[in-house]
Amino acid sequence: MVDDPEGLRARLRSRLAEEPAATARGKVRAVTGLSLRAVLPAARIGDVVVVERPSLRGGDLACEVVGFDDEDAVLMPLGALAGVGPDDPVRVEPTGAELFVDDRWLGRIVDGLGRPIDGQGPLPRGRSTPVEGRPPNPLARKPIERPLETGVRALDGLLTLAEGQRIGLFAGSGVGKSTLLGAIARGCAADAVVVALVGERGREVGEFLEHTLGEDGRKKSVVVVATSDASALERLRAAQVATAIAERLRDDGKSVLLLVDSITRFARAQREIGLAAGEPPTRRGYPPSAFALLPKLLERAGCGPRGSGAITAIYTVLIEGSDMEEPIADEVRGILDGHVVLDRAIAARGRYPAIDVSASLSRVMDVVVTKEQLAAARVVRSRLAAYEQKRDLISIGAYQRGHDAELDRAVAAMPAIDAFLKQDPKQAVPFAETARALAALGR
Repeated sequence: MVDDPEGLRARLRSRLAEEPAATARGKVRAVTGLSLRAVLPAARIGDVVVVERPSLRGGDLACEVVGFDDEDAVLMPLGALAGVGPDDPVRVEPTGAELFVDDRWLGRIVDGLGRPIDGQGPLPRGRSTPVEGRPPNPLARKPIERPLETGVRALDGLLTLAEGQRIGLFAGSGVGKSTLLGAIARGCAADAVVVALVGERGREVGEFLEHTLGEDGRKKSVVVVATSDASALERLRAAQVATAIAERLRDDGKSVLLLVDSITRFARAQREIGLAAGEPPTRRGYPPSAFALLPKLLERAGCGPRGSGAITAIYTVLIEGSDMEEPIADEVRGILDGHVVLDRAIAARGRYPAIDVSASLSRVMDVVVTKEQLAAARVVRSRLAAYEQKRDLISIGAYQRGHDAELDRAVAAMPAIDAFLKQDPKQAVPFAETARALAALGR
């Protein structure tokens, strides 16, 4: 007869927790395209698995379980498959993907798995943070209350961002996305910046760090890099790792700016993984898992519970031409709290940043700015829309003053509006100065 069954159970649980977990083992059965099939009966989705290659063939190869095909586990590698052979031993790692984030990571550069690549030695060890975190309870989030100063007049005046907002930056290639992100990172009022370069060209990583982000921007930033030659799983992980770092800094009370370039390449990485795992392609070749994964990542940003900080997130979205109905662009636009559209025609006219104000929207602007700024912004947007609607007629000289009073005011105001929207990438304009200039334009 046991006198204290609860105490006995507690002692047994403590003893079991101290015992090392048995490592499940198996072997490689096949390699198909980008994925491996392994006999691994104890595997579960999301498990970290190691293929034990001979040292002369590259050593151990980390993988992740992404699916099952009959009795085989489908593995996606975190490196090159060269050297993997039939019957190579496979083992399941007892711990899942986690980081040990510390605010001393600011100024450091890591790869898509959170490992340092800047030659500055090991990363300081902080508290454990899961790579695949969960969004905060929606009822526990504190409300959005304060604007976030970016230093970019077009954003601060007409598309004001707020601390805890999530916004998409939509553009084709070569229209100035990275330059605008760098300007925001340097000029924003956030305590810390986390940048994820997902699937970026290797050449452009160094240029972004040295010229776009700059020395001042790097000091308060953590940069996560997974170039285009990295495995699909590492490119996917890069966005998740950056979000996990931002979550830890937010939970420590910091106002964090999270920049992910680009969410399109994140979705393409999941497309590779999903198709390799046997998922059917649906919308333009994307499997269902790509669309299921987007809200799980995007909802992790934003305001935390009271007492914590906030993650203001900007995700770049690649669009083909001006196709805003492209599946990923359409899905992301429906999840986020606003969108900023960069237009190639505006860039061709030499105006930086090439923001199409009429096509852009901040869904929380009216909550965080004064009534006076909101009224002035509406006047400027109205005049921009009126001018753009008749731009072709005006450019060929067919416009005649006096037929449309609103258009007359728009034409007269355009030189001043254009000067307001045009800004040197290295110039950061204080929010109060932007508000005064906007008030003058809105009269």
